[in-house]
Amino acid sequence: MERLEYIKIDTNSRIPKYKQVMDSILKSIHKGSLGMGEKIPSINELSEEYLLSRDTVEKAYGLLKKQNIIVSVKGKGYYIAKTDLSIQANVLFLINKLSTYKMRIFNSFVNTLGANAKVDLDIYHCEPIVFSDILEKKKNLYDYYVIMPHFKNENLQHMGCTDDILKAIHAIPNGKLIIMDRNLKSLSKEAGRIYQDFTEDIFNALTTGFEKLKNYKKIILVYPNKAIYPYPKGIVTGFKRFCIQHDIDYEILYEIYDGMELQLKDLYIIIEESDLVNLVKQIRDRHYKLGEDIGIISYNDTPLKELLGITVISTNFKKMGEEAANMILKNKSINVKNEFNFIDRFSV
Repeated sequence: MERLEYIKIDTNSRIPKYKQVMDSILKSIHKGSLGMGEKIPSINELSEEYLLSRDTVEKAYGLLKKQNIIVSVKGKGYYIAKTDLSIQANVLFLINKLSTYKMRIFNSFVNTLGANAKVDLDIYHCEPIVFSDILEKKKNLYDYYVIMPHFKNENLQHMGCTDDILKAIHAIPNGKLIIMDRNLKSLSKEAGRIYQDFTEDIFNALTTGFEKLKNYKKIILVYPNKAIYPYPKGIVTGFKRFCIQHDIDYEILYEIYDGMELQLKDLYIIIEESDLVNLVKQIRDRHYKLGEDIGIISYNDTPLKELLGITVISTNFKKMGEEAANMILKNKSINVKNEFNFIDRFSV
């Protein structure tokens, strides 16, 4: 079989020649003659073999690239990047941890994309090396890369993106990149972003609930200083700013300890669900009334917290997933901060 045998050009046909080039490649993929990662002729080779203008071949290849069916590798040529032509989008969804909140985003994302998309979920556990390794192994395999960039250092504390992390992210073409949950300002406008601003979000949410919060003597933030999956430090910054600006006494604890010295009219802001369970149990064991004697605000909403009447400050996870999916469906990148709300129930 000659190298260019799968390209069929009918000079007598009314079908434009660029379309005939495209159709030949698509038909060969469908038949299995061209497989994933297989090299196809260069623009020069194809134009010389079939006496086509370079513009004709460039147009065909440009349209195939736009559909993510082929990719160009600088200095090497063109390669097949997609063989399942029934799939409109092949997506890598890369998250730092598997949690209730992340899965709500993921499920919303998948449901909004619909059946004509294939989404692979991968987890890097906040480890920079694992993150970079995944992107290196899976570069050029997907139409889109949806990434939540949260990392930890050797002290199990949340950290920013190192040069190596940014290098791995910047290697993804901007038109294929969507950053979720955290804003990376170093990226070009062509990269999509749907993010939280952890400092501003907690400050604004607590300000919304100030009329209730001011009835408490002290507000205590329970922020794990070391965790397998650490939380952004901006949460602490925004919390302190709120308390100082409103002249509210505050304290920061690392966890809810067994046998806590509970004081009446204290309000707790809880991040970890294990701390929430422990605190509610201690309140009940001492026959205190939740929302009157002691208040609780939980960080990040869940259906169970709604059912139990726990007041929360939370981003809209469903909307975050929908926004990211719509960027793909509409082939349009946007830069938007996700909404973050104070949801008043019965625990404050």
